[in-house]
Amino acid sequence: MNTDLIENVTYDEITLGQSARLLRTLTLADIQAFAAVSGDINPAHLNAEYANDTLFHGVIAHGMWGGSLISALLGTQFPGPGTIYLEQVLHFTKPVRIGDTLTVTATVVSKDDAKKRVELDCQVVNQKGDRVLHGTARVLAPTQKVKLPRINAPLIQLFDPEARFKELLARSKGLAAVRCAVVHPCDAESLSGAMDSAGYGLIVPVLIGPEVRIRHLAQEAGIDLTGVEIISVSHSHAAAEMAADMAVKGEVEVLMKGSLHTDELIHAVLARPALRTGRRMSHVFRFDVPLYPKPLLITDAALNIHPTLQEKVDIIQNAVDFARIMGIETPKVAILSAVETVNPNIPSTIDAAALCKMADRGQIKGAILDGPLAFDNAISLHAAQVKHINSPVAGDADILVVPDLESGNMLAKQLEYLAGASGAGLVLGARVPIALTSRADGPMNRVASALLAQLAAHNARRDQPRQAW
Repeated sequence: MNTDLIENVTYDEITLGQSARLLRTLTLADIQAFAAVSGDINPAHLNAEYANDTLFHGVIAHGMWGGSLISALLGTQFPGPGTIYLEQVLHFTKPVRIGDTLTVTATVVSKDDAKKRVELDCQVVNQKGDRVLHGTARVLAPTQKVKLPRINAPLIQLFDPEARFKELLARSKGLAAVRCAVVHPCDAESLSGAMDSAGYGLIVPVLIGPEVRIRHLAQEAGIDLTGVEIISVSHSHAAAEMAADMAVKGEVEVLMKGSLHTDELIHAVLARPALRTGRRMSHVFRFDVPLYPKPLLITDAALNIHPTLQEKVDIIQNAVDFARIMGIETPKVAILSAVETVNPNIPSTIDAAALCKMADRGQIKGAILDGPLAFDNAISLHAAQVKHINSPVAGDADILVVPDLESGNMLAKQLEYLAGASGAGLVLGARVPIALTSRADGPMNRVASALLAQLAAHNARRDQPRQAW
């Protein structure tokens, strides 16, 4: 049997008692997809907490999901293409749960030669042999033979930002909140982001800025500052200086950017030798991308404009160390360029090749590097196969290293605004992590950035001599 073709059974080929079947295992994604296309968002199918209190004691499939399997069998296998549904009677006898494997069978019980109609007995049973659905179908069977290339079903990519956000928050479970200097939170977004992060138990905020302005802003935005420490300074530059001094003294473990310019805050950190390490400071974005199966780190898209080869070593090592904090034991690093071959006229390809060799020699540790790789073959295995790229990184990258800030910034914003990705950002390479947010970031992004900083700070507590932030 050629599985690349779809072939029907014509009316004349159909005999009484003839049958066909298909098997399908229900997944949570099936339930979510059916809800998305049908609009049936009954909580019995989508809300585990609600469903546990129903007579079914758990989430169940939509009844018509089982009915759709009968339709799939009739329309694609038996009789197959050319079949016209006339009537379907269904009886629902048992619930279908996630993990159930259903066997769908259609058996011919009668034929009408004059009208080319066929009646079929339809049975759906689960892996225990229990009948969950049954009924009869009446169809017009095809009269002409059809043999066509099999069409792959369109891919439905389900992406629930809130669910991904909750998964990220779960990484903070059991960790104490870290004391965080929130630098010049003088707009509603940065102030509410800091207080939301405190509400999730990620940080203990210390607000640094003009107190009268901060309190007025909080009152207008309905933000409760009861019990929150505020250190009053006159302007953003003074706020950055105060926050950096507190970090030097160990009075805070994390810095969070408010409504001041990034340069102001970073300059204050760099001006204090006690906050510097032997590494270049760099920024890492963490993105949840709807069409990518795992979180994706992008570096550096916010701090280093035209990094040198040696600076890229630090940028990569910062990202690798952070990926390992996030649970990726051996991250796969794709060093991006416009092409996947070394070209003397494209400096980023030469840097990529050198960085891979440096990793081979132990100058970059804890990761698998490959490059140069173009963006498509870095994140798509199919694209890599088409171009005959044999690589452990291609199509499965955890970290994308961009050639410069311009390309990285554009890539990050394209993922967010065109691909619907949700992201968070962190500055690494100093003695304290810095949660760096954009003025356009939403509440979840700001909280996510605080969570990344909390994780980095706790890692620094455990391993301070070896790993400095």
